[in-house]
Amino acid sequence: MTGKVYLVGAGPGDPGLITVKGMWALEQAQVVVYDRLVDPVLLQAVPDAAERIFVGKARGRQQLTQPEINQLLVDKASQGFTVVRLKGGDPFVFGRGGEEALELKANGLPFEVVPGVTSAIAGPAYAGIPLTHRGISTTFTVVSGSEDPSKAESVIPWEILAKNGGTLVVLMGWASLEKILATLQQEGLPSTTPAALVQWGTWSEQQTITGNIDNILVKGQEAGLTPPVITVIGEVVNLREELAWFDKRTLFGKRVLVTRSRSQASRLCTLLEQAGANPVELPTIQIGPLEDFSEMDVTLKNLAEYQWVIFASANAVGSVFERLELQGKDARALAETTVGAIGPATAQALSRRGINADFMPSRPVSEAVLKELSGRDWQGISVLLPSADIGRDELEKGLTEMGAKVNRLAAYRNVPVEGVSGLAKKAFLDGVDIVTFTSSSTVRNLVEMLDGDRTALEASFIACIGPVTSATARELGLRVDLEATEHTVEGLVDALISHFASGELSRK
Repeated sequence: MTGKVYLVGAGPGDPGLITVKGMWALEQAQVVVYDRLVDPVLLQAVPDAAERIFVGKARGRQQLTQPEINQLLVDKASQGFTVVRLKGGDPFVFGRGGEEALELKANGLPFEVVPGVTSAIAGPAYAGIPLTHRGISTTFTVVSGSEDPSKAESVIPWEILAKNGGTLVVLMGWASLEKILATLQQEGLPSTTPAALVQWGTWSEQQTITGNIDNILVKGQEAGLTPPVITVIGEVVNLREELAWFDKRTLFGKRVLVTRSRSQASRLCTLLEQAGANPVELPTIQIGPLEDFSEMDVTLKNLAEYQWVIFASANAVGSVFERLELQGKDARALAETTVGAIGPATAQALSRRGINADFMPSRPVSEAVLKELSGRDWQGISVLLPSADIGRDELEKGLTEMGAKVNRLAAYRNVPVEGVSGLAKKAFLDGVDIVTFTSSSTVRNLVEMLDGDRTALEASFIACIGPVTSATARELGLRVDLEATEHTVEGLVDALISHFASGELSRK
């Protein structure tokens, strides 16, 4: 059997910039051969059984030479595999994708090219610099800066580029930038021509320095820039002052530790990224199935005996409906039951299964739930509380004291994540600005991962999703800097944005 190779452009860094077809190719891959400037989060789309091969290159060092990469693609495709060659930016814009395609063609192997967003366009765009703008620049030129412009026979027409009046973008030119800028000035480009350096364009580490071609190199060196750096030269650079957006977001550049389980972290990570933060996933708990479902299955068979079912979380909803489906049942099993949902995420989980919650408290904490339910007559009312195997039992106690007959049913397990203590310590060594806690379990487990050492946590800003989580953090000796008013991940991120935005305003 003959395989096939997809030459896929991953875009310049932001994983959201990969194309729909590029993501589809990753989902089909049996082998992925990927570069250094590819966000590892894209590899999550690859099937678990696929082989992942890193072939990243940087100036002065490389995992494999280009001929070795070419041969690797040939070998894997010849063995019948579907191969994705995942390249930063666009494979045909200084990506050497043409060389790889020619090698595949020479060996009679099928391939497809999936274009990507080139860093030459995306990097400046994320810095607020349009390459063309009416009345300022109607052309732009992209050149490789890896060639020495002072050599006798340069293939780049610097004398023309210095006089054409358009925008010039130099890729891979940090090491030779001094000679490039000197050559452009020698060829007649005024020293006052605006210039910008964009490091790690579209990444959360992006940094942009502006100046002119006479001083931009010194400014970049003073800022400590190192590759990858894009150089933009032309009058359009002046538009950055008005058009900068990416690095002006409230949480831009802040490393935020996300301690939710991996299955729940995606929403919080997405919201943080939209606010400009760099989320660092460190799941301190994982959601696991019960070791024994017998009690749960018997309870659900007799679901009609309960007048109320109050779901404690979206996980509880998912687990209950999985077991109902195994019994050949669906949402109709709750037709004669009053259904409660603790929190909007739980209500949404029910809604996806065709159930609109009859009751949802204004605040998803037991004290608020009990207060809002206290006006009802609970004497002799049967209540089922599907929840985690561990957690608070205040709701059960409170309803029982009101006269209800309550069954707190373990629907899933909160399990500490094994073998991540080293990752936790490394995360703080790499730098953490904000630690988010979304449950008491995440607090306890993170403190345990750090072997009780609170030093790293004391140096970070700690944000909790609600009062119960905050209370646990304080019990463990942690300082709580922020508590969300709305006890959801959306509320937590909104609270962080408001807090840091007010801090920015106070400094202005």
